[in-house]
Amino acid sequence: MNMEYRRLGNSGLKVPALSFGAGTFGGSGPLFGNWGTTDAQEARRLVDICLDTGVNLFDTADVYSAGASEEVLGAAIKGRRDSVLISTKTSLPTGDGPNDAGSSRPRLLRAVDDALRRLGTDYIDLLQLHAFDAGTPVEEVLGTLDALVREGKLRYIGVSNFAGWQLMKSLAASERHGWSRYVAHQVYYSLLGRDYEWDLMPLAQDQGVGALVWSPLGWGRLTGKIRRGQPLPEGSRLHATAEFGPPVDDERMYRVIDVLDAIAEETGRTVPQVAINWLLQRPTVSSVIIGARNEAQLRQNLGAVGWQLSAEQVARLDAASHVEAPYPHFPYYRQDAFARLNPPAV
Repeated sequence: MNMEYRRLGNSGLKVPALSFGAGTFGGSGPLFGNWGTTDAQEARRLVDICLDTGVNLFDTADVYSAGASEEVLGAAIKGRRDSVLISTKTSLPTGDGPNDAGSSRPRLLRAVDDALRRLGTDYIDLLQLHAFDAGTPVEEVLGTLDALVREGKLRYIGVSNFAGWQLMKSLAASERHGWSRYVAHQVYYSLLGRDYEWDLMPLAQDQGVGALVWSPLGWGRLTGKIRRGQPLPEGSRLHATAEFGPPVDDERMYRVIDVLDAIAEETGRTVPQVAINWLLQRPTVSSVIIGARNEAQLRQNLGAVGWQLSAEQVARLDAASHVEAPYPHFPYYRQDAFARLNPPAV
């Protein structure tokens, strides 16, 4: 397998088309415990497989199993730090204290030092804010992040789950003050959730922000185990985790699955591989984050690269997953209706 590498937004950093999400590492609690409970030894094996296939970007967060994910990832990459890229996130609550959430200066300084300790490294390749903190001025946030970049603790910065205006306001502040800019936006994007295309994708194209896609299989619904007219498989983690993920219209989900099944048969690929390959052809996508509880799942997801859906197959998936966007994006008013003024994003 020849892994493709793409620039992360307008930065000089090249990242693999597929990256590995370490949310399963050290899993505990009602959400992360159902994602997976991979220990350091198992994690090292998964990291070995990733590196052998060219996947060198590993994504985690301080909130994943109360920091255990970062600790297990740190143990798994010990002795080969120069061979990997580490992406982690902060801003979501990690405690009950008044400064245990958000992106204030003291929170960011402490969070970065804590993450460095857990990961066993002296720098983080990409730090992303896990959510927008409306209570802290963007100048305070970005000034602190810029200082951390200049100090060498961070190489690049990004965000996750921001609205378009939140991201643009932040980018404008960086431009105004000459601070480090966000180069990545970790977003939910899948055949079952295409909202990213309405505002965030055109913004990303215009401003040079690369998308790191989380939950490319629609919160576990596009694994190939869910079928129209059949009950949810007994072993599906959706029994315990559906409430934590984005909502899905069942009829639209089955419409997408029907087309995925047909294309999987045509290509000799699996449903997850087809769903991920569709994402890899979308504008602004720098890397799709894949997760795995075991080696078999990882190897299956890695099979999403090295081939490409045909234009006709992409069109069928586009049609099956289409949702009419709300104002001001619906026909006539939306951006691609004014092609002479605004080149279409999709």
